[in-house]
Amino acid sequence: MTSSHESALKVLLRFIGTSSLLALIFVAAPYSWMNGIHQYLGMGELSHQPVVGYLARSTSAFYAILGGLFWLISFDLQRYDRVVNYLGVIFIVFGVAFFIIDWLEGMPLFWRNCEGPSLIGFGIAIIYLNLNAKKNWIKSR
Repeated sequence: MTSSHESALKVLLRFIGTSSLLALIFVAAPYSWMNGIHQYLGMGELSHQPVVGYLARSTSAFYAILGGLFWLISFDLQRYDRVVNYLGVIFIVFGVAFFIIDWLEGMPLFWRNCEGPSLIGFGIAIIYLNLNAKKNWIKSR
């Protein structure tokens, strides 16, 4: 029997996974799209140096890989219990790191206040839901 915590965890992992998979668009998006978004966010002209395009596209590819992983593990939470816990912890760690990086790099205020804290929140939610789903798995044995 699936608990409400397990169901919520599946939904959360698939939400994060789908959001991450959307980054595939920017693996192949024209520079003009990325530049337009950069300007729309108030960060000025996007540098047209090779390293900028490389970092934007390779980071987008890694986000997509992560999104696929989230979907994959969402189908067998008991089997991937340790991976789910790892992802929860690493989201918290990276959330703190991104919060600091965003401030040091002068990202726009909305970015600074959303990226790191949302990653921390997702990490906490993943761990909380997984621990409570695990309690139900243990009871049902």
